[in-house]
Amino acid sequence: MQKINVPMLLLAILVIAMFSGAAVSIAYRNIWLILLFIVMGFAVMGFGLSLKKKERSDS
Repeated sequence: MQKINVPMLLLAILVIAMFSGAAVSIAYRNIWLILLFIVMGFAVMGFGLSLKKKERSDS
């Protein structure tokens, strides 16, 4: 059985939470929160992808 990479799992959960926050913001029709959550979601996703790329190049 493979060991769970906890930091990457937490980053993935954080990305899902950001996009869920964007969905809730759409329901409340708050454009600033929509933009904030979408930008933060993509930023966290990009950070996670860069960590994964660095991790693969190191090994």
